Amino acid sequence: MTREEVYAKLNKVFQDQFDDESIQVSDKTTSADIEDWDSLEHIDLIVNIEKTFGMKFTMAETTGMKNVGEMVDIILQRTAR
Repeated sequence: MTREEVYAKLNKVFQDQFDDESIQVSDKTTSADIEDWDSLEHIDLIVNIEKTFGMKFTMAETTGMKNVGEMVDIILQRTAR
């Protein structure tokens, strides 16, 4: 899976999660960039991303992600196996 393919799927998840078709995430996107992305939405978002990519993030990964780019790196590492 390429980085572009991951972003295509992530954009759809983010758009559905926040009910906003205009959302386009990038490597630098953080919760501060999306108005409704709070701690409760974060949990639902992670669950939806895990379902979309058929994987589970560890607690350390979930709490350590500083931006969407780091999330994409983890997804790419896991899908390359």
